[in-house]
Amino acid sequence: ITCPGVQLKDKQELYLSVFVLGQYHKTECVPAVFPLFFQERLLFEKDFANIVDPGDLVKLLEFDTAVLELIQLIPPVGKVLATYEENTRDFLFPDPKLTHGLRGLQREVLMKRSPSFTGIAPKLRFSTTCLISDSLLILGRSHIQ
Repeated sequence: ITCPGVQLKDKQELYLSVFVLGQYHKTECVPAVFPLFFQERLLFEKDFANIVDPGDLVKLLEFDTAVLELIQLIPPVGKVLATYEENTRDFLFPDPKLTHGLRGLQREVLMKRSPSFTGIAPKLRFSTTCLISDSLLILGRSHIQ
């Protein structure tokens, strides 16, 4: 996360909270000095029962929202400095014009800064990869593929 020219008044550490596919993960904490480097992989897995057509999966992902928040550990619960929200379909499968090179690699987006965050909006650089596989689920005696 870059934010040229911005120095944080509070020196408590920061982390990135990520909510995708109904699951929440957060990164390790880093010092409160831009640029912030989160060199982590966050894994989200989701089973979609009764989905046979990939088009139906796309529709479900369009109604889900991916939320990323930059949070500083200011007591009592932390302070949200900036957020990024996008429907999960576009988050996982970005438009080709938004990427450099291979699909999904090294995306750059501007986060929306909170009212209490002074300075320009932070720029978030990240990549996503997605694996979709078919599976045979056994529910009682019925088989669903």
